[in-house]
Amino acid sequence: MKDVAETIGIRELRQNASRYIAMVKEGRRIAVTERGELVGYLEPVDEATTAFDRLVAAGQVRRATGRGTRGLTPPTPLDDDGPSMSDVLDLMRDEERE
Repeated sequence: MKDVAETIGIRELRQNASRYIAMVKEGRRIAVTERGELVGYLEPVDEATTAFDRLVAAGQVRRATGRGTRGLTPPTPLDDDGPSMSDVLDLMRDEERE
């Protein structure tokens, strides 16, 4: 447990929550245990790190490139002589029901 100011149990946290929140606001990190087993930490929020920043760091999302839709292939024009999309969907649904 690195950089931990104090280790406390659940009961101690419940009885003195305000005291420990004040410590966290001062920048201290507190380990919380339940029956002697570490269950979590109380620590200050790193305001520079948003949930999105954490997702980027984890490789789960990528930041936008800033180019918007430029460079994308334009949509294919619809064939005015053929059936509408609604008609095609209705036909497909009718076939599924049969």
